[in-house]
Amino acid sequence: MSTLAFSRSGTGPPLVLLHPLGSSSRMWAPVVPALGERFDVIAVDLPGFGGSEALPATQEPSPAVLADRVSALLDELGIPAPHVVGNSLGGWVALELAGRRPVASLTLLAPAGLWRKNTPLYCRATLRASRWLARAAARPVLRLVDFRLGRAVVLGQTHGRPARMTAAQARQAVIDLGTCPGFDATLRATLRRRYESLPVAAPVVLAFGSRDRVLLRFQSRHLEQLPPTTVLATLPGCGHLPVADDPGAVAALITASAEGSIPRQPGARRSIDGLQGQS
Repeated sequence: MSTLAFSRSGTGPPLVLLHPLGSSSRMWAPVVPALGERFDVIAVDLPGFGGSEALPATQEPSPAVLADRVSALLDELGIPAPHVVGNSLGGWVALELAGRRPVASLTLLAPAGLWRKNTPLYCRATLRASRWLARAAARPVLRLVDFRLGRAVVLGQTHGRPARMTAAQARQAVIDLGTCPGFDATLRATLRRRYESLPVAAPVVLAFGSRDRVLLRFQSRHLEQLPPTTVLATLPGCGHLPVADDPGAVAALITASAEGSIPRQPGARRSIDGLQGQS
């Protein structure tokens, strides 16, 4: 049996949401109400994050292994081919999942793993610094994010519009990052890996925020491993974690991707303008 925690709401075709490293299913809260109007939304806590237990110390939590755990959960729930959305690490896991079982569609928000060889040193340093700050300086950081300027200072690396977050959202993001037991082992499991092409039959939409300061263009956006028909999108004004930056635009992109309303050009990647939200 899977030990993964998850939340479930809404009605319609199943839609699985996979969160970034150091986060939890709670990060999807700004878009769940809108998505729940059209989909059966299943927001999953990956092993070692949110309410899910960490994997045994003898099992390396690589993206492939995390995908196997999500696949086991889907089998338990009787869901054969859901729409899947992943942000950062969640995007990498979503790609691995789609290489293992049928999925109806893939929506990748700033997916990790699209680098040439190993995880770039810049990404490692960014993640480790954020983790250290959320643990070693948790009290002052939590006080700081009660203020708009403080949210801009603390979360400006990962978010394009951190001042738009509520104090409660910012505090929860810091707490999740500082307390998740799976962070260190999962980070180590990605350092000498990258996503390597697997057969993906589902339509794929890939989006980066225009203010993503974590996955740099020249380092972490090599698309050769993705299907040639992948549709590329931009989320204007959004950072690496776009859900809090512009929930309306993110929900619109996910909906359009899952419902197949984004025009596709067979045999070649194409780009679309970012969808405008209402936030």
